Amino acid sequence: MAGSGADHNVPAVAVSSLGKRFGTVEALRDVSFEVARGTVLGLLGPNGAGKTTTVRILTTLVRPDRGQATIEGFDVVRQAGEVRELIGLAGQSTAIQDELTGRENLEIIGRLAHLGRRRARARAEELLERFGLAEAADRRARTYSGGMQRRLDLAASLVGSPAVLFLDEPTTGLDPKSRLDLWGVIRELVAGGTTLVLTTQYLEEADALADEVVVVDHGTVIAAGTPEALKDRVGGAVLEFAVVPAARLTEAAELLIGVGDGPPVLDEQEARLSLPLGRAGTAAVVAALRRLDEAGLTIDGLALRRPSLDDVFLTLTGHRAEQPVGSEPRR
Repeated sequence: MAGSGADHNVPAVAVSSLGKRFGTVEALRDVSFEVARGTVLGLLGPNGAGKTTTVRILTTLVRPDRGQATIEGFDVVRQAGEVRELIGLAGQSTAIQDELTGRENLEIIGRLAHLGRRRARARAEELLERFGLAEAADRRARTYSGGMQRRLDLAASLVGSPAVLFLDEPTTGLDPKSRLDLWGVIRELVAGGTTLVLTTQYLEEADALADEVVVVDHGTVIAAGTPEALKDRVGGAVLEFAVVPAARLTEAAELLIGVGDGPPVLDEQEARLSLPLGRAGTAAVVAALRRLDEAGLTIDGLALRRPSLDDVFLTLTGHRAEQPVGSEPRR
């Protein structure tokens, strides 16, 4: 029998062997993980990996074909009403009404959450102030910048003071400053006791915010642990540099196959190449530089760095997290 949420031994979120199929597409295959209260779980993976489907099941918007999931001990299928009382959701697209002011958006949500007129108004004022929107409170939401609309959407998801908040790709499309501002808001929420499940394909975002990380690819959990533990799985340092001229980047990558502890990785947008060194260490650095020099290639900005979560993802899947692998069904 599901608990009431008072038992602190019960995880905030528990997922066991979830499976979901949309027609011929198997969106989830045996997905399992837990989230402790007052922590952030980063649910990572490329587009189409199953992140959004998982969130939609946990927020009672989609029923799983198999497996079980609970929020604070309540089953998301059998006790969906109780679950909805405990959660908040900010999805990939804002749920705010453009024609309404920021204040009106929040007050209406408060009324829908049965807060009553006075409490809904007070809660709206509190959240507008908290999210730095007080001065724009009486402007129509359509006049807000992208970052302001994201903050308003996040405020809307908090009107009911949820115990568990789901943020599905919350910073997609935001400029760097707006993204950092939203990270600050998220840290404040967690410090206040909110449990947070964050889906993202930006691995630096998970690295900055998550206590635990679950990596999903093709509907399956392929790795789980703290960001630091996952980086330790890659091991060793990563050699990174640019090639001059940039047109010879692919040639440089081909020359370094077999030198390090994994295949070289091209970043064509930044015209840089990364080579995981692993146990080969400095010997791999020497070998790499010798091969490039013999080929008449000039390198620039040579650096050694610790593995990132992006390196982890590359090692596990063979592609970057930001690289789409298909469209995830949205039902």
